[in-house]
Amino acid sequence: MSTALLLGLMIGAILGLTGAGGGILAVPALMASMGWSLPQAAPIALIAVASGASVGTLEGLRQGLVRYRAALLMAVCGAPFTPVGQHWASLLPARLLTGLFAAIMLLVALRMMLRRQQDHADDLWLPGVGCIRQGTGRFVWTGPTAFMLGSVGALTGFLSGLLGVGGGFIMVPLLQRLTELSLRGVIATSLMVVALISSSGALVAWWHGRVEWTPFVAAFAGSVVIGMVLGRVLSRYLPVRSVQLSFAGVLLLVASRMLYLSLHG
Repeated sequence: MSTALLLGLMIGAILGLTGAGGGILAVPALMASMGWSLPQAAPIALIAVASGASVGTLEGLRQGLVRYRAALLMAVCGAPFTPVGQHWASLLPARLLTGLFAAIMLLVALRMMLRRQQDHADDLWLPGVGCIRQGTGRFVWTGPTAFMLGSVGALTGFLSGLLGVGGGFIMVPLLQRLTELSLRGVIATSLMVVALISSSGALVAWWHGRVEWTPFVAAFAGSVVIGMVLGRVLSRYLPVRSVQLSFAGVLLLVASRMLYLSLHG
């Protein structure tokens, strides 16, 4: 039980400090501490990520940062792809999944280390798509904008099911480059999508008997919530860039270990 509490506090604190993407460490943490394979750890990680992201979502809603219509659209488009990802996870070899997970972690770490600290992207990948109304901060809804957001949601849902991650690590950079949302708005909106998609993925896994609500799972999920709150408090006092670089360093170490295991395990 103490292992569950310590792991949950660590994952929650990282999720709170980074705003989104911290859940990517939940799977390797469970694999290392419990001796589980990636398919075993993924559903438990989804429960924890959903719990922590829900806390961040409530905070974002209270501050008026969440673009809830966009979040709901992405979640609706992403939820059907979560079981598709889970199905593929059950078919692919565990070592291949571990190697894929490690490769994605390395890419996320390198991106965090190389990017400049900024509130908006320098230029949009798709000009005229994802525009924001001045004064309201809300999306100018067009067909291309809706299609783009739905596609981001679908990709997030698939990766959530395949690897057991919330998807913030892919959603945040995509929304930064595809929309005019501020970074705080991107993170808050992403957390709502992560909470909804991770919850649906956890329910699907439970329905198919891949996860049981044990005392360990309850303690892990609860401590993630506590860690998330503590992380959000600490984030007000720590330099954002220092947090990002530290997180990237941890990702590099963990990814290197997982890549080694996938090749020589």
